[in-house]
Amino acid sequence: MSNDEQSLRVSQTLRLSPSPLAPSAQRVQDALHARGLSLRVKEFPASTRTAQEAANAVGCEVGQIVKSLIFKSAGGKAILVVASGANRVDEAAIAQALGEKIGKADADFVREQTGFVIGGVPPVGHLQPLTTFVDEDLAGYEVIWAAAGTPNAVFQLTAADLIGMTNGVVMRVKKP
Repeated sequence: MSNDEQSLRVSQTLRLSPSPLAPSAQRVQDALHARGLSLRVKEFPASTRTAQEAANAVGCEVGQIVKSLIFKSAGGKAILVVASGANRVDEAAIAQALGEKIGKADADFVREQTGFVIGGVPPVGHLQPLTTFVDEDLAGYEVIWAAAGTPNAVFQLTAADLIGMTNGVVMRVKKP
């Protein structure tokens, strides 16, 4: 599907009410604007919580969806991994790059560290800066889509936008 076709599909599926964005989605929009980016958060009536749901909503491949996953380092720090929706994350590779073990973070830890709920964690707008790793496979797409603070909000961007806004380390994160 071309970018124009994706944009048309998104505009046809978007909530067309004049109501403002949900507070968490507005935080993401504000964070994007603060970085000088003219990217626009879009809310959908249906869930975009999973990569497949998000891909269905915007009309793209699952690989174009940016999964924002929070892990907990052995030292108790939140680690953000932004991965292609088509990929499973190789936690051992992330731990090796980080230099310490990591584990899955529970919902309370994610919310405490980012200010967002699982299923809506964006790559920006967190309560504090996070060490971030970016999936190199995302660079293979002209356009990608990331969560925007709620389980039904996303925004369109490029891999270059993502790398710049997160100051993330680009690496192979896909599990072999």
